[in-house]
Amino acid sequence: MTQDELLRFRLMCGRFHRLAVFMVVSVGTVLALGYLVLPLWQAGRSASPPDHWLASVMFGSPALFYLAGVWFIGRALGDLSRGRLIQPTLSHALRCVGLSLATGGAVSVFLVTNLVRLVEGGRGGWLHFDVPGMTLGMIGGALFLLSRVMDRATEVQAELDEMI
Repeated sequence: MTQDELLRFRLMCGRFHRLAVFMVVSVGTVLALGYLVLPLWQAGRSASPPDHWLASVMFGSPALFYLAGVWFIGRALGDLSRGRLIQPTLSHALRCVGLSLATGGAVSVFLVTNLVRLVEGGRGGWLHFDVPGMTLGMIGGALFLLSRVMDRATEVQAELDEMI
């Protein structure tokens, strides 16, 4: 990679880092208003129990994990834009993003539906067939496994370098 290409790559990484921060802050604010503040305000205005508010918070909880994944990607690209080495940064980012997506998918498919059933008195099914949540969970698991492969490849490369 030439010096100009490296500089261009770092500039693009910096732009993407700023875009990721903007996305997490803006989307996080909108989600907090929609799943937390508005239902709480509505519960305060009515004499109904806060079950609706709690259920709304539970429905919005997987988004926190997905936004954390975007944050980890942005942080990794910010590190790359400042000149950090690609391999350890990428391996760490894959691990964090993978865990975030896998956790968000698992929460979306298994926990949200069952916790809402408890809060709302047993309505609903045992499993929420959230295809996007299932997909993100599987992709997250695969990214986590790829990060382990990258870590092992780094160890093998270090052993080979010692032999030479």
